[in-house]
Amino acid sequence: MSDLRTLRNYINGEFVDAADGRTLDIVDPTTGEVYATSPLSGASDVDAAMDAAAAAFPIWRDTTPSTRQKVLLKIADAVETRADELVDAECRNTGKPRALTLSEEIGPMVDQIRFFAGAARLLEGKAAGEYMDGMTSIVRREPVGVCAQVAPWNYPMMMAVWKFAPAIAAGNTVVLKPSDTTPASTVLLAEIIGGVLNELELPAGVFNVICGDRETGRLMVEHRIPAMASITGSVRAGIQVAESASKDVKRVHLELGGKAPVVVFEDADIAEAVEGISVAGFFNAGQDCTAATRVLVHESIHDAFVEALAKAAAETRTGGVDDEDVLYGPLNNANQLKQVSGFIERLPEHAKVEAGGHRVGDKGFFYAPTVVSGLRQDDEIIQNEVFGPVITVQRFTDEDQAVGYANGVEFALASSVWTKDHARAMRMSRRLDFGCVWINTHIPLVAEMPHGGFKKSGYGKDLSSYGFEDYTRVKHVMTAI
Repeated sequence: MSDLRTLRNYINGEFVDAADGRTLDIVDPTTGEVYATSPLSGASDVDAAMDAAAAAFPIWRDTTPSTRQKVLLKIADAVETRADELVDAECRNTGKPRALTLSEEIGPMVDQIRFFAGAARLLEGKAAGEYMDGMTSIVRREPVGVCAQVAPWNYPMMMAVWKFAPAIAAGNTVVLKPSDTTPASTVLLAEIIGGVLNELELPAGVFNVICGDRETGRLMVEHRIPAMASITGSVRAGIQVAESASKDVKRVHLELGGKAPVVVFEDADIAEAVEGISVAGFFNAGQDCTAATRVLVHESIHDAFVEALAKAAAETRTGGVDDEDVLYGPLNNANQLKQVSGFIERLPEHAKVEAGGHRVGDKGFFYAPTVVSGLRQDDEIIQNEVFGPVITVQRFTDEDQAVGYANGVEFALASSVWTKDHARAMRMSRRLDFGCVWINTHIPLVAEMPHGGFKKSGYGKDLSSYGFEDYTRVKHVMTAI
């Protein structure tokens, strides 16, 4: 056990173990073997982190926007400088391909932090005005307070950025819990952020990291101190957070599951669509709530599309962190491998596995790029989130049926439309009941635009000025003149 790496909580500027000494095993998903331990934090650890955040809040709240911007810009620079360390931590913890993680995650993370650094200077209320005789009104936009935040395991370090950057830009303080399976890069981010705060002689309690399991998260959400709870995770977890937060009427920000429809019309370029969809479906092993994994194809091109997609799947490689020409690594954990395998094992007789459908290798949690056709709207694999490298294909006859199939699930996060007909694309973008509609592409995100869904995909926005405003509250001030 002495060879295992030891991860620790970061509370009020210090790395500490759980007060009672409990730990969790952290597994390398490429091997299935334990490589580290992290704290299994309990009530006293959560108390300590919340107390630190609460003590820091009045000071941080009253800093000028320019100071908060300076902090975030320094954090962004430090993330950029220490990119290799962050990527090493992330890849060991998730099994992601190193080259792709460096190119596809570090750049966006740095850009997103810098975006919110700019947003920090725009925290303003409405201009003063007279709406009643003898009275002047102003609107103040203020931080909400301490934020309890829970991040997922599919993009641990990027989702940590999506959580802390808008929160501290708006003047809040943070207690952030990474997933129990992927704490490594978040703990390293704590070191980086803590170093910046210390350099600028600002309170260390602005940013705290607590490691632990579901119970730790529940303790955070139900704690008396936080004014807001924010989670990116499963629908089940989101419902539990909303229920817990309701006990003392905390504000809640939820980004939950997805089941993105990808609607391919008869005039789409099949080769271009297949290339874009296969990458957007299999990237990160399909462990993305916006992944292009539920494809609806017009009946006139269905067979040709399925043949081309199956070929693309067969040519897509999964492998280890340092393997070349690999699009994705393993599934995150043994439970996720079991879940993905179970969907394939339970397929109805009318379904056909066109490619993949099996585990790869006998160690780690690798799963082959998979394509399944012949599915019906009420099939389990159509209605529920697989969260794996599995793309399903259904056929449709006309635009109305495509809309019905697309909207006919409980999730409503992201979608895409593939067509050369501009008017049809515009109609579909209006009719699709999803928080994002891409046209002739799928999965690009940009800091300036909001990310968030409807229905069981949750509420609140990440990224953009909308995400920034979610971490603020509005106060009306009226004075007699």
